[in-house]
Formats: sequence, structure tokens, C-alpha cells
Amino acid sequence: MEVDLPHAAIFDLDGTLLDSVDLHAIAWHEAMVKFGHDVSFEQARSQIGKGGDKLIPVFLSQEAQRDHGQELDAWRSEHFKAKYLPLIRPFSAVPDLLKRSRDAGLRIAIASSAKKDELENYLDIASITKLVDATTSSDDVEESKPEPDIFEVVLKKLKVDGEDAVAIGDSPYDAEAAGKATVRTIGVLCGGFTEKELRAAGCIDVYPGPAALFACFLETLLAK
Repeated sequence: MEVDLPHAAIFDLDGTLLDSVDLHAIAWHEAMVKFGHDVSFEQARSQIGKGGDKLIPVFLSQEAQRDHGQELDAWRSEHFKAKYLPLIRPFSAVPDLLKRSRDAGLRIAIASSAKKDELENYLDIASITKLVDATTSSDDVEESKPEPDIFEVVLKKLKVDGEDAVAIGDSPYDAEAAGKATVRTIGVLCGGFTEKELRAAGCIDVYPGPAALFACFLETLLAK
């Protein structure tokens, strides 16, 4: 009996392939405080996985957004690149997992809430630039995760239907966005969200991280 294998694997970056969630949270916390908003590290961290267009309204009123929302986001971006980008490292076995996925016949895509210039740096840091067939960043869409725009764009680039793809992400926002685009999601715990939170958002399976996915590849949605 033939097995209907997926045609594409769509990976998130921050917290999924890269150990960067805490660094993003610190940068957002520092940006919020600089612009007069009492937002703790923990509060900022709970929102990582969203793009700035979705994160900022959680903490700023509409008036504050109009007054300095764009300035805050721009300051945060430059501050992050100068101070925290050099500290980002990939999780174990990231290139191995993508190579294994390609060997299984899957097309590989990145669907990230990062800005385009940040995304290109991340691919280099993870040593996966040559392993990726398509990318989508928050700059390519009107709304970032948890809205489905990022997944809808990358599916068009890959020329596959949502039902023929599998997403891999660390946050509930990844699973929510993928689900709205009819893409099944594998959750990973390395971004700091709990298995309960990931499953509640729609993750079908949950693994500790990329190395566990690589080790258990034949048992995962990527191979069946």
C-alpha cells in the first residue's frame, strides 16, 4: 500500500533551529523599557514567535503605537543586531536534520517572523543556506504569525498544498499560523514553550528539539 508522504518541510527559525528566544526577549524588554513601557523579560518572552506587528500591540496602546511604535521596533532591531545577534548559535544537528529531510525527498522552506535581513544572517549561522529551497520573512507579508500569511506565501513558492506540507516550530504561534493554512505541525520544546501549550495550539507531535527529530526521523510526520 502506498504511503502519502509529505512534499515539503517548513521550518521556523528562532527557537526551532536557533537558540535565540531569550536573546530576542531581552532585546524586546530593553526596547520597551527605553520607550517608557514596563514590560518584563518574562512578558516579552511569552510573545516571541510573533512578528513585531503582533507583539507591539500586546503592550502598547493604539496611541502609543502611533506615537513611537515604529521607532521602538526600529531601535529594537538595530539593538538586537549589534548586541545579541553575534551570540546566537544553532541547536544540535540542524544541518543533519535538513539534509535528512532532503534525502527523504522533501522540499525545504523557512517560514519566519524575522525581518528579511535578519533571516539571511540566521541561515548563515545555522549553516543551512544551501539546504533551503524557499524562505518567507515578515517583510513578505501583511501580517505575521499567528496569522497564516507567512505559510500561505511559502506554500505558493514551493507550489504545494498545505495538506502536503509539515511545519516544524517551537511556539503556539507557529502551530496556529500553520493550522490556518491547513499545514500539520510538529512542535519542539527547545524554544521554551511547554508540550501542553504546543498541543493546545495544534501540534500533532512534540519532540525535544532538532537532534531528537533527526534521531527519530522515520517515526515522525516528515516520513509518513
